[in-house]
Amino acid sequence: MSTTSHDSVKAGMENLTETAGTFSKLSLDPAEEYKMNKKRRGLALIFNQKHFYTGCKPRYGTEVDRNNLEKRLKELGFEVKVYNDKTKKDVEDRIREAAEADHSDADSFLLVFLSHGEKDHIHASDDKISIQDITARFKGDKCPTLVGKPKIFILQACRGEEYDNPATACGGGESEPKEDELMVDASAIHTLPAGADFIMCYSVAEGYFSFRNVLEGSWYIQDLCKTLGEYGDSLEFTDLLTMVNRRVSMRSVEKCTDPAAIEKKQVPCFSSMLTKQLYFRPKE
Repeated sequence: MSTTSHDSVKAGMENLTETAGTFSKLSLDPAEEYKMNKKRRGLALIFNQKHFYTGCKPRYGTEVDRNNLEKRLKELGFEVKVYNDKTKKDVEDRIREAAEADHSDADSFLLVFLSHGEKDHIHASDDKISIQDITARFKGDKCPTLVGKPKIFILQACRGEEYDNPATACGGGESEPKEDELMVDASAIHTLPAGADFIMCYSVAEGYFSFRNVLEGSWYIQDLCKTLGEYGDSLEFTDLLTMVNRRVSMRSVEKCTDPAAIEKKQVPCFSSMLTKQLYFRPKE
């Protein structure tokens, strides 16, 4: 080996050693948690869409989801604001107000949308809204007082057309459902990237329908609220969501407005961009 080649290898090894030393100094604590010592837990918005002017069927039973979520989120210390059957403009105005608010004394932010979905959009009463546009408002360049804080988005809507029958949830008549009837939310929401410290929680994996009981609410929100009631102030949030996934996955359809859904199942999913562990322990 020539002197020049030998010197190059030696220099490369020295650089590698220096890089390894830098990584060692930057080692992260796997148990590091988001700080939850602010005055407020944070703002939680619930957009509950039951009726539509767009051809989608009413979402009977969604008010049960709304009430259960409001109760559980208040128990965790959130300031909850509920909006029912809002137009696209109404939704965008409320979201803009929340993004422009001062969250300096808050631990976190949470937004829930209970509606029908389509591709990368969620439905308001009169039109659809881009989920990406919603989350973008809470990124660091638009909402600096939430930088480094967890931002949670919960979407109860379908994300596909599992039975190749999109008219099941959109279009058709608006007759009152039968007692204890199971229905589906439409249609296809795709998992979207957000940014650091975001977590996107979906009622169902991409490509499938999401089930909703007209008396008891949707499967996903039922099990999410049950799990929040049991472990919301003690279990790490992504571990809690995994438990919700397991609970929902154990269900199966016994009766439904769509006969093709009988014996079908549902599995929620979440996409986490969190950088630390997330706990909602009681505030002192």
